[in-house]
Amino acid sequence: MKRYIDFYLTAMKFAVLEQVQYRAQNYFYMVGMIVEPTIYLVVWTTIARQQGGSVGGYTTGGLAAYYIVWTLVRQMNVVLTPYDWENRIQHGRLSMELMRPMHPIHWDVAYFAGWKFVMVFLWIPIAVVLSLIFKPTLNPTGWQVGGFFIAIWGAYLVRTMMYEMLGLITLWTTRVSAIFELFFALELILSGRFVPMTLMPAWVQHIAYYLPFQWTFFFPINSLVGSPAPIDLLTGLGMQLMWILIGVAVVKVVWHFGIHRFSSVGN
Repeated sequence: MKRYIDFYLTAMKFAVLEQVQYRAQNYFYMVGMIVEPTIYLVVWTTIARQQGGSVGGYTTGGLAAYYIVWTLVRQMNVVLTPYDWENRIQHGRLSMELMRPMHPIHWDVAYFAGWKFVMVFLWIPIAVVLSLIFKPTLNPTGWQVGGFFIAIWGAYLVRTMMYEMLGLITLWTTRVSAIFELFFALELILSGRFVPMTLMPAWVQHIAYYLPFQWTFFFPINSLVGSPAPIDLLTGLGMQLMWILIGVAVVKVVWHFGIHRFSSVGN
């Protein structure tokens, strides 16, 4: 266990030191990511005003709070994409990583966890500017803040496991872009990323509850912005834990069978 702790702390420190050297690049990357929720926010606040000041229980201030918190959750949800698994194999990186004593996923989890500290620090002034422009309504309780802190890290781990599972498909074939794009489309619709889940039809909400997507976006956002009861917050954290464990189990099984089919390539 001590070996794993040392590895994670070192990898996280390395990520912080590396990303600090690329502050401008990270800032432009973040600004680009802010465009998406800003468009959603403008569209839905316009609809809310046309319907008398609210839509689906969200006031314009509530929508502003949702999408501003969305920007933070989005930063926390940046993980290694399946396309990086393609690159690992196509450029021979996986062959090198297999020589290390730890599973490559440990590096992915630790490195991107360290990167969060830089991204969140850079996010703060952007959140201030967005708050001054859109005037969010946000009055969380203490237990909501605590639950949100746990939920955003839970969301990061759930999304990491989902994308690692998807990326491992490349152990069988290095061209699976169509599958990736379908997965991304489902995530956009069923996660609360495009629109709060409470604004979706009831049958969509029912399906989404039993899938991992909404536990990576809507749940952590709503835990801070909405008014969840303590039992709902604990249930959501339990769902995150369940999907993390499922992800770990599936990754282990897929890795066990997939690594035997791995063929090293490179240039």
